[in-house]
Amino acid sequence: MKAIREFFGKTQKGEDVYIYTLENNNRMSVCISQFGGAIVKLLVPDANGNISDLVCGYDKLSSYELSDGYQGAIIGRFGNRIGKARFTLDGVTYDLYKNNGNNHLHGGKVGFSHRVWESQILEGDNSISLKLFLFSPDGEENYPGNLSVTVIYTLDNENALTIEYKAKTDKKTILNLTNHTYFNLAGYDSGKIFNHKVTILADRFLPTDNELIPTGEIASVDNTPFDFRHEKSIGKDFFSDDVNLKNAGGYDHCLIFEEGLSPDTPKITVKDEVSGRKMQLFTDMPAVHFYTGNFMKNKEYPFKNNYEQVEQKAFCLETEKMPDSINHENFTDCTLGVGEVYSTFTKFKFIF
Repeated sequence: MKAIREFFGKTQKGEDVYIYTLENNNRMSVCISQFGGAIVKLLVPDANGNISDLVCGYDKLSSYELSDGYQGAIIGRFGNRIGKARFTLDGVTYDLYKNNGNNHLHGGKVGFSHRVWESQILEGDNSISLKLFLFSPDGEENYPGNLSVTVIYTLDNENALTIEYKAKTDKKTILNLTNHTYFNLAGYDSGKIFNHKVTILADRFLPTDNELIPTGEIASVDNTPFDFRHEKSIGKDFFSDDVNLKNAGGYDHCLIFEEGLSPDTPKITVKDEVSGRKMQLFTDMPAVHFYTGNFMKNKEYPFKNNYEQVEQKAFCLETEKMPDSINHENFTDCTLGVGEVYSTFTKFKFIF
């Protein structure tokens, strides 16, 4: 196990940014930037020992600052959308920045994805970790409460990358932290993801309107394209005559995990049969936002090695509380009170 620290560049504000590479004993490694806590590279062997980079991202720091898509980043304060960019908490209404039409997305104008995080390497007996820390002051992006956030990335010799999130506030607030890495198990530069085989142990999903805001209904996945309880390819139902898929241009929806599943149960499994790679996702979060890169079209900012951005060439699995949950009493509780500790994890385990 080892860790390497390298200079990535300076932000437009003149802040120094470093990239940390964590490497295990099986030739698997992950590169994480202080800017947005973004996963910049994820190098994983295939069944024949050939190593590929499985995540989208950029060669330059400036692209992470200026482009869209939240490539690989930590998302906060609130991952996903808040309808009409407004919520009410304990009788006080908070108006947020509208950065997704009439709505608020992924923390607003300058979310956690565009902040420089403090960093520290932690060494374990069979693992290596990067600890990231961020302070978000009361009123930032108009969210209430001084918020202290810690995110720890850990790579171990079992070929698992674990992300642990912890936070505290001095005033009741809302919080929904996640990670926005775009995966392609054949390699980020290998083409479309339609042949990836996916299993998601989710029996319900959230229908959305034409602005991709949940309608408030919690629907069964039975007889819908959102039923991944039995393994199927991403492409199998992708082009179905379904209003939810058409509104989003593909999958861009919250799937709710079956109740009673242990955190030790892989709630999601993804396979690429060509490379032989398999990824299992473990989490204690109640839901995942499954996104197939439908808006990944920014030609101005190509990916690493000048690879063109094209929709459906990668997918995201954003573990989360339900989007817009503060505005729906029947959704998951997204509030964090004084004295409470926000604590959750997501683990991606690779088999090759």
